[in-house]
Amino acid sequence: MTHELDAVGRTALLAAAVRATETRRQDRLFEDPYAERLAGETGFEMLEVLHGITYPTDGTRTVFSSPDHVGIRTRFFDGFLRHAAALPSMRQVVLGAAGMDTRAYRLAWPDRIRYFEIDRPAVLEYKESRLDGVRPRVDRRTVAADLLSDSWEADLEAAGYDPRLPSTWLVEGLLYYLPEPEAHRLLERIAAMMPPGSLIASDVCNSTALTCPEWQPMWDMLRGWGCPAVFSCDDPEALFAKHGFDVRAVLPGDGETAHYDRWDDPVPLPSQTDAPRLYYLHGKRC
Repeated sequence: MTHELDAVGRTALLAAAVRATETRRQDRLFEDPYAERLAGETGFEMLEVLHGITYPTDGTRTVFSSPDHVGIRTRFFDGFLRHAAALPSMRQVVLGAAGMDTRAYRLAWPDRIRYFEIDRPAVLEYKESRLDGVRPRVDRRTVAADLLSDSWEADLEAAGYDPRLPSTWLVEGLLYYLPEPEAHRLLERIAAMMPPGSLIASDVCNSTALTCPEWQPMWDMLRGWGCPAVFSCDDPEALFAKHGFDVRAVLPGDGETAHYDRWDDPVPLPSQTDAPRLYYLHGKRC
């Protein structure tokens, strides 16, 4: 069934392969017992290509370590969702472009939570086929829709989402692939579906990350697969503020919140304006 997934959909198999590899480590940052079956042969073949680019056998690594980033990002957003779900007022969790995410199955959730996964039909169908017989640990509801379509809000509400109730949204690994107008439009539309005090998290890179030599092999790989990264933002906190959010940007490798003894690349200082940066964003709807 992987032939039915488009290029961006197949990147979800790559992410699942990274999570499966992380799960096998003695010092793993999380455990995802379903990632291997979701990745399939295609995901591990893609990961082999990525490893060949990132960790050359004949020299020192000079390329940004995307596998470490995905592991750290997963752990970071796991913590964000656990915190959100523990809030007594929280009732709804939404994963935008959910891909092969398995948090509905591997994390513990309060009974009061409704958990929505939005993604295109082919992605959700593939996922359901791979997880046949596995029961989620939450009231999980799927929404077969493209977040760039004009109708996903109605589809989400039809699945039981109430825009008047507090909600938590995670949009992970998506903004990179959206043209800038679409990224702005998506954030605007998400904001319109959330009451004040609701929570949001996402990730994005800065413009230097899209152009610096040490990241180019990874971007070239994705471009060759038909899913080029096209969106970046040098001030993500301002980007989200424009659409009604108050967020904090955290860099992987930050010693307080996003290191986990796994990040080996330098963490840029605020004064380094030309340094590549990834941002993990978390905050609330104003």
